Amino acid sequence: MSEVVDIKNNPLIDPTPSEVHLTNAPLVRVLGQVRFSQILSVENKEFVAQFQEAIRAKYPNLQQQRNHQFTFDNQRKELIPSQSDVIWWFTDINNDWRVSLSSNFIALDTVSYISRQDFLERMKEILTAVSEYIKPNLVERIGIRYIDRLTGDNVKNISNLVIPELTNISTSIFKEHILQTYNESLFQLPNTNEKLLARWGLIPSNSTFDPNTIEPIDEPSWILDLDMSISENQEFKVEKILDYTKRFSERIYTFFRWSVTDEFLSHFGGEK
Repeated sequence: MSEVVDIKNNPLIDPTPSEVHLTNAPLVRVLGQVRFSQILSVENKEFVAQFQEAIRAKYPNLQQQRNHQFTFDNQRKELIPSQSDVIWWFTDINNDWRVSLSSNFIALDTVSYISRQDFLERMKEILTAVSEYIKPNLVERIGIRYIDRLTGDNVKNISNLVIPELTNISTSIFKEHILQTYNESLFQLPNTNEKLLARWGLIPSNSTFDPNTIEPIDEPSWILDLDMSISENQEFKVEKILDYTKRFSERIYTFFRWSVTDEFLSHFGGEK
């Protein structure tokens, strides 16, 4: 049985509660990303080959994608290609876990999150391989992101699952007429350069506010999207990056637990 710790009033500074395992968690995606100064050699398959070998046992499938960026030419009134970057995707057999490598970032994301410890161990493996074979010198940004999504009757029951501070107009007398309501708050943690971006709200069917991460579905859903990061130039050191990712994951979980009710925990299979 997991110990349930009482949550205090400020999730930005309160101690992190013990994890309550949810057997039917509405967590749809978890992502960790480290941005570094650009390494053009990453576009060459020969350069990336040793990195692939280091992680291939867990992530055997490989895809090469090209990300195109455009700028708008005011004089010609048209979009002009400005940049084209190669992204290498390494996925597991079931495509539940994906490692993304480009010339300026490494990322790990999953739709089958198991636990914080498991995710951090996978991050350590990936970062160790990056350090050994890609050899970035300068880190520019470190970020961790957790996305929960409620659907069906859970959307109708949102006032019992999520605290009033986050449901606001979604529980008003005219809630049945609301097609979309979206909120975003950016917090700076005390005495740090670390920031927590919290986004939440109701989105209609076949819609999304982030098509790269949150897939549209054919029914309305309520989203809680928590993204914590630091944008600060620093040396690429695996252990230090892991310290950040662990702390960010814990702080996000603290905010999540502040956001949801005991009924939420019970409803999604939490042990008390």
